[in-house]
Amino acid sequence: MMSEFISKVDIEARKRAAEILKKKFLTLLDQINKGEPLVLEIPKRTLNNTVYDENRKLLLLGEEKLKRSFLDLNEARRFMQTTLMASIIYDALVNNEYPTIRDLYYRGKHSIVLKAPNGKTYEENTWDEQKESDSVIVDIEVFTSLLREDMLILSKEKGKVVGDMRIRSGNDVIDLSKMGHGAYSIEPTPDLIDFVDVKADFVLVVEKDAVFQQLHREGFWKKYNAILVTSAGQPDRATRRFVRRLNEELKLPVYILTDADPYGWYIYSVFRIGSINLSYESERLATPNARFLGVSMGDIFGTPKKKAYLTEKERNAFIIKAKDYDIKRALEIKNYEWFKTKAWQEEIDMFLQKKAKLEIEAMASKGLKFLAFQYIPEKIQTNDFIS
Repeated sequence: MMSEFISKVDIEARKRAAEILKKKFLTLLDQINKGEPLVLEIPKRTLNNTVYDENRKLLLLGEEKLKRSFLDLNEARRFMQTTLMASIIYDALVNNEYPTIRDLYYRGKHSIVLKAPNGKTYEENTWDEQKESDSVIVDIEVFTSLLREDMLILSKEKGKVVGDMRIRSGNDVIDLSKMGHGAYSIEPTPDLIDFVDVKADFVLVVEKDAVFQQLHREGFWKKYNAILVTSAGQPDRATRRFVRRLNEELKLPVYILTDADPYGWYIYSVFRIGSINLSYESERLATPNARFLGVSMGDIFGTPKKKAYLTEKERNAFIIKAKDYDIKRALEIKNYEWFKTKAWQEEIDMFLQKKAKLEIEAMASKGLKFLAFQYIPEKIQTNDFIS
């Protein structure tokens, strides 16, 4: 029985996902009817099958596929896990349920009693740990071209947003300019959000939640007509998709503000070109037009072309000595194809030379009004960003 409170948007999304899931896995029934061995062809999720598309500025999954055969002893377990998980997801879709990935782990976790040729019986679990069932969900995403969000599988909300905009979520219209000191938590199914009315000139994505809150309370987004977003560290899929939609559908420029260190650079690159581990998502989640606003090494130390934002005294107080793992990460990033631009190579080389990093909070320590009303707007107005 369908609840009267379930939105029409959810109902339509369920129908679509259930139909696609059913159609893809019914190919196994066709194989049985034809007397063929049961095989699932799934694109390989490996680094070797991850391709950087220079023209589209995206990390994409390559064309290589693996054949998961039921009759192959090395593949039989994963084959059965995949069909088991698909059936659980399908049941949840048609029964109007909203499982989390943790729910799916428990729903499928049970023991199978097996009998060996010598007559002895033993038990084997369908999966032992959640990372195993999570990996199966990813296989299903790649196999069906449905993201888990499309299948109404929920995850913990992480990203937040505030600004002069109205959105429709479910049956409600929510005004994101009237959130008090709080902000709207980006829901795990961002494609089911409708942009009703948006008044903004750009999007500022802030890595740190604490800095996001400071800028929000200081009224940054009101003064500069911005949509303010935080990823609260490494961005989740919902936040990336939401930012992509703001850029793609509303044509709003996107600026990324992170710490001045290799981990901040990588957070920027995940927003811009996608994740190495999840390259199959990039076409829908990455924002190739995103720009790295800072904090840059040039902002800290200055360059022949611009003056530093920090005095020598402030630098001595705020910078942090880079650790060996920071240096190692910087050298890895320096070799990524998408960082092999003149501007990024200069940025990374300066980091390796200075062996120093800086957190966004240091800029706020110089003065929150400096961060909100001088540093950020000045860099946007002068096009002082790396892309």
